[in-house]
Parts: sequence; structure tokens; C-alpha cells
Amino acid sequence: MTLALAALDVVRVPSRVVEPIIAASIVYVALENVLAPGEQKARLARRAAVTFAFGLVHGLGFASVLRELGIGTTPDGVLLPLVKFNLGVEAGQLAVASVVFPLILFARGRASMERRLVPACSALIAIVGAYWLFERVAAA
Repeated sequence: MTLALAALDVVRVPSRVVEPIIAASIVYVALENVLAPGEQKARLARRAAVTFAFGLVHGLGFASVLRELGIGTTPDGVLLPLVKFNLGVEAGQLAVASVVFPLILFARGRASMERRLVPACSALIAIVGAYWLFERVAAA
């Protein structure tokens, strides 16, 4: 939604605002995995809401990249590049998920691996996200 709205210039949020929020969202989810594991069902409902909200923000970030690439300035207009970009993002996510998801399923079957792997990977992701956050804030 926000990707299309921002690409069409209906909504415009400066990248200096959006990019730190995207980095902060990565840190938040990673730290939530480590610090607040909680009950699985309650966590799943909360995670769905957080994912939706952060997805909207991430759409704004992608739209700023599309604007920088000149969306709407080519004979293709806005719709075709927007669809192509979205399909490319989805294909990239499917490619990563096709590798990572089987590894997650393998680890989930072993309690000791899950206890160690989820916090370790989440901590690593939080560190990388924090670096991006500080980098974005310092650049703004």
C-alpha cells in the first residue's frame, strides 16, 4: 500500500525519517526474539501486527529508492516499474526463504539448537540493525 502511494507521490516521507525507522524495526524484532519470547500464540498475534506496521514503513523506504531511480520518468509510466520492482522484491524474499526456511525447520526439531540459534542469530541481526540505525541517524 505505502509503496504504491509513495511511488505515486500521494504520500511523501523523507528518507532521512524512513530509513532510521526501518533500521529500528529490525532492531526491535531481533531484540523481541531475545528479550521477550513469551507465549507463542500471544507473541504470534503481536508479531503479525508489528509486521504489518513495519511493512508499511518499509514500503515507504522502497518508494524513495524507486523515486531515486526515476520511476514515472520513463515511457513505462509508474505501474509497470512498480509491479516489476514488487515482483523482484518478492522473488528475492522467496529465494532467501527457500534457503533459510528448511534450516529453521531443521533447527526447530532440536530444542538445544533452537535455544542457542534463535538468540544468537537475533543478537547478530540486532547488532547489524543497530549499526544501520546509528549510520542513518548520523547521516540525517
